[in-house]
Amino acid sequence: MYPHPLTDKPNRGITRNHLDNMTGGWFVGAFSPAAYSTADVEVAVQHFPAGYKGELHIHHKATEITVLLSGRACMAGELLLPGDILTLAPGTASAFAALEDCMTVVVKHPGVLNDKFLTGEQAC
Repeated sequence: MYPHPLTDKPNRGITRNHLDNMTGGWFVGAFSPAAYSTADVEVAVQHFPAGYKGELHIHHKATEITVLLSGRACMAGELLLPGDILTLAPGTASAFAALEDCMTVVVKHPGVLNDKFLTGEQAC
């Protein structure tokens, strides 16, 4: 008898999560909850409504790479359109402002906890 593909699911090293269960869209990193726990990198998928303005902040150790998947946004004084990728070196001040409803993918390398320092100012 052959196993049924839908009812006979052996443990194949698969773990299933959902983005709604993650904090702020962050799903890879050395935090909890995480779909994959590692200190090497942090990864998030985030949705921002039009009008969202984040606080200006600096990462002292991590490089932050943001891909704008949809919408229009302003980040580090740059206008971002869908498909734009903005890479910020450590020490670069930045904030994100959604000019339209936006979706982003953000990667921070290395994954350094407590490396976000707010300046008290808002974005664009």
